[in-house]
Amino acid sequence: MVKVIASSVRKGNVLDVDGKLYVVLTAQNFHPGKGTPVTQVDMRRISDGVKVSERYRTTEQVERAFVEDRPHTFLYEDGEGFHFMNPESYDQLVMTAEDIGDQKAYLQEGMVCTLSIHEGLAIAIELPRHVTLEITETEPVTKGQTASSSYKPAMLSNGVRTLVPPHITAGTRVIIATEDGSYVERAKD
Repeated sequence: MVKVIASSVRKGNVLDVDGKLYVVLTAQNFHPGKGTPVTQVDMRRISDGVKVSERYRTTEQVERAFVEDRPHTFLYEDGEGFHFMNPESYDQLVMTAEDIGDQKAYLQEGMVCTLSIHEGLAIAIELPRHVTLEITETEPVTKGQTASSSYKPAMLSNGVRTLVPPHITAGTRVIIATEDGSYVERAKD
């Protein structure tokens, strides 16, 4: 176990709280005008999937569990779960839909992800920052709309809704941020 200050905790980290392992879903630092800065951490207990929310003073020490972060290639999804392969040893690991959460919409065959492995089990996943997807449907361009501030809703090829600039049409390939599903830019391919 490694002790770290609460303000350095990030999404995907694994913490040891009272002997139980938790994967961090979100971590936000709050600095109020008066009072002590705090870090709000939303976590999921790995053993049973229970979600917990904790607040720590930003300088408070928390125990980060020793996990091995390794690149793995996503192979496929079946009834058993999501299958990943270690490109060096060719060992395969399976993660459940609950373990992956809402990030499963961005998984693509052949995508290299970072898996956090603890005692031979994959307990957390980190996707690449950006993914390229195609727009399947969107509203037509409205004349007179200014491109600077207005965005229109669009459906991506993975079934996720996002907002895109007015000049983007159906069939256009775009780059999306996997963290929040937001539009980054038009794909250059």
